[in-house]
Amino acid sequence: MAKPKIGVIVGSTRQGRFADHPANWIKEVASQRPEIEVELIDIRDYPMPLFDEATSPAWGPSKNEAAQRWQKKIAEMDGFIMVAAEYNRGPTASLKNALDYAYNEWVRKPVAFVGYGGVGAARAIEQLRLNCVELQMAPTRFGVHILFPVYLAILKEGKKFDEFPEIVSSAKDLLDHLIWWTNTLKTARDKG
Repeated sequence: MAKPKIGVIVGSTRQGRFADHPANWIKEVASQRPEIEVELIDIRDYPMPLFDEATSPAWGPSKNEAAQRWQKKIAEMDGFIMVAAEYNRGPTASLKNALDYAYNEWVRKPVAFVGYGGVGAARAIEQLRLNCVELQMAPTRFGVHILFPVYLAILKEGKKFDEFPEIVSSAKDLLDHLIWWTNTLKTARDKG
């Protein structure tokens, strides 16, 4: 039986983004779990315009080629970890746009969040959880919230995430619950 596939979605597209640090770190941590396969998915690789399709992807196929590739990639995954920045108390427009460019591919799949910003992206993640519920996903309770002092220590001082016990503990909780939900929902989806 194939291992469940978890996609780590890099939720920022701007130049000089911090997102690569937590995305690569959580991918490495998750890859140490033998029961799953992990793949980094960078929305930069799917240059979708602001949503401009004639209809929701829930009701009809997308015309945009990048959106079609995005939907195919999302369909391959059994669960997700979204790395989310917080801009002005919300998620990045690029991540929200990426969510909107798929629908059926998200349904009945779990999602967990690694957030960074002044309050660990708590407000952005709260909004993303609501978006994901509307997409019929199952957001997990446990996440990783990288507060601004940790963000600065990594960016400016060259520290590593593993030097912060609360971050390591949060990542373990996130993965334990995400894997449970991934297995449970994959089993149910496979049964039809």
